Amino acid sequence: MIREIPQDTLHKKLRDLNPHWQTSSIDPELRKYKQRRYFDLFYPLGSSTTPNRAVVLMGPRRVGKTVMLHHFIQKLIDSGKQPHDIVYLPLETPLFQGLRLEELVKLYKEVTDKDKTNGCIVIFDEIQYLNGWEVHLKHLVDTEKHTKFIASGSAAAALRMKSLESGAGRFTDFMLPPLTFYEFLDLQNLHERYFVSIKKHGRIEVKDIASLNREFIRYINFGGFPESVFSEAIQKNPERFIRSDIIDKVLLRDLPSLYGINDVQELTRLFYVLAYQTGNEITFENLSVASGLSKNTIKRYIEYLEAAFLIKTVKRVDNNGKTFNKINFFKVYLTNPSMYAALFGLVKIEDEIGSLVETAIFCQWIHAGNFMNNIHYARWKKGGSEGEVDIVDLEKGNEVRWCVEVKWSDRYFDNTKDLKSLIAFCARVGLDHAKVTTKSVHGEHEVEGLRIEFQEAAVYCYILGRNLIRRQAQIMENI
Repeated sequence: MIREIPQDTLHKKLRDLNPHWQTSSIDPELRKYKQRRYFDLFYPLGSSTTPNRAVVLMGPRRVGKTVMLHHFIQKLIDSGKQPHDIVYLPLETPLFQGLRLEELVKLYKEVTDKDKTNGCIVIFDEIQYLNGWEVHLKHLVDTEKHTKFIASGSAAAALRMKSLESGAGRFTDFMLPPLTFYEFLDLQNLHERYFVSIKKHGRIEVKDIASLNREFIRYINFGGFPESVFSEAIQKNPERFIRSDIIDKVLLRDLPSLYGINDVQELTRLFYVLAYQTGNEITFENLSVASGLSKNTIKRYIEYLEAAFLIKTVKRVDNNGKTFNKINFFKVYLTNPSMYAALFGLVKIEDEIGSLVETAIFCQWIHAGNFMNNIHYARWKKGGSEGEVDIVDLEKGNEVRWCVEVKWSDRYFDNTKDLKSLIAFCARVGLDHAKVTTKSVHGEHEVEGLRIEFQEAAVYCYILGRNLIRRQAQIMENI
């Protein structure tokens, strides 16, 4: 005979998960964490009562979703919200397994002696653990019209797909990605140590590029996750934290449960191959040989890995900036460069890390949301001519607006004619300027009518992350 869980046990667990009911404060350990820059973008969405929509907070594991939700609870209380009008319900709690969202709301009413949840804020954390969550959440939004519902989950793309399918007009999606380099420095309050603002010209300049580059290498090695920024234990052994607690959980638990994958060893083997190739061009044929998997299986698994926000594929254009009808060649980037260090070892500043610098820069662009779909790379081999340009912005109508060549070297600053591929590409697509990243120098040169701006890779990463946060803030203001 199967024992039923007593209601008293469920009630006690719910009280334990919501200490703010008694203390008007979240766990002191959670209060120690500095808020991510994305918090100021999330709070207005989560606290707004109009329109009547649930907010779905999504992002990969360990980027700070749960911490953000608790900071959200604290700010609500500090702003005058009654503590009992906010409930936190983590669905990965074993005692809650098998309970529908409606049953959890009923449990909340029982514990707090509420007849209705009007004016309350109900937070479902890690909602992907409930099958058909999108149907249940939509029903709650429709029936509990005066209650604000917030859900979070780690399988970002899978959540978004279900959100769009079943939550049209009912859900608002909010993506919390890994840390940008800008946020990495922000969490440590290091802006003023490395940068000086020149208000007259509206730009920033770096004070000490050598020191900033050391921070940039720290970011590449373990900077994508807020928790690892301050933990010496994680920095000494990123494999244990990032590989075991993040990558393996996604590969061995999340994806198999979401997509019914039977052979997790196949999926894991393919991911390791893709991770090692981050920033390099690959083909399905190459992957099939390296992994021993069929092309169709590889295509399906890549979709799953993108859904889990572990990788991002980037399409190729030719030397005229034109896309291809058939995708034979593409690049794959880790969405967080520190996953590379966790799998294959830490890197040093003197190492050949061009592909990881390129990965780090692409990780900033991933924060751009749908704009990331404009980002391509160019590669060609025609009539004895061949070349590559790392980042190409392709707008609708196949118009190339700008491009960037990523280098972790200073030699091109004084040898601009060695940038033959970049110069030729810009001439063919009609660009009169381009950007090239360096290791430690900056400035401008003009070559064959092309103005080339050289900027340190670390500085470019920092400014890019800062500007993308500001761009998101402007978008949120107009919603």
